[in-house]
Amino acid sequence: MRIVCISDTHGFHDRLAVPAGDVLIHAGDFCDGRDAGAVSRFAGWLEAQPHRHKIVVAGDHDFLFESDPLLARSLLPRNVIYLEDAGVDVDGVHFWGSPWQPWFWGFAFNLQRGAELRRKWRLISPATNVLITHGPPQGSRDRMGNGTSVGCEELALAVERVRPYLHVCGHIHDGYGIQGTTLNAAVCSSDYDVVNAPIVVELDGTGLRSIGR
Repeated sequence: MRIVCISDTHGFHDRLAVPAGDVLIHAGDFCDGRDAGAVSRFAGWLEAQPHRHKIVVAGDHDFLFESDPLLARSLLPRNVIYLEDAGVDVDGVHFWGSPWQPWFWGFAFNLQRGAELRRKWRLISPATNVLITHGPPQGSRDRMGNGTSVGCEELALAVERVRPYLHVCGHIHDGYGIQGTTLNAAVCSSDYDVVNAPIVVELDGTGLRSIGR
C-alpha cells in the first residue's frame, strides 16, 4: 500500500504537486475559519485527486468541523473518509483518526492536558495500523521554531501502547519530517508558505517498507 501524507495546507492545497498512491491522508488544517465555502473548495480539490482512498481528520483551524459538524461533513464528497475518534479498514489496513490536541490558543479541538486528552486516546483501537492525529505526540516532531516542545504526553503514551506501523500528524509546522514511525506532514512553513513536499510511505504486511518525498 502506497500512502501519500499531507497536512496543514491552510487553503493552499492547489499549490501542491501530489504524488500518486493508493491512499491520500490529510491530517488537518485544510481551512482557516468557519467558512463553508473554504471547506467546499477543499472538498472539490480533494475529490479530483486520483487516489482510490482519501482519509481526512480535522485540525485546529478547521473550526466548522467543531462548531457545525453535520454541515461540515456534508460538504465532503462521498469518496472521502472523515475520521473523528473513529476507524476504518482499507484493504486490510486499519486506520484510526482523531483531531484533538493540547490547548493551543483559542483554536478548535482543544482539550486540557491530562485526563481530557487521555480519555480521547483511550478510544484508539488496539488494532490500529495507521494512526492519524492532527497534533504530534510529545517528543516526536513537536518542536516550535523557538525549540519549545508542545506535543501531547498522553498521545505519546497511547502510541507506545498501540504501536501502529505509522503515525501521521501535522499541526506544528516546524516539526515537518520523520522520526521513527511518526511522520509530521505539515506542508506549510511557520509563516504559511508552502515549502514542504508530501511524504510517501509504503506499507507491507509487517509494517513500514520505505519512506520518501
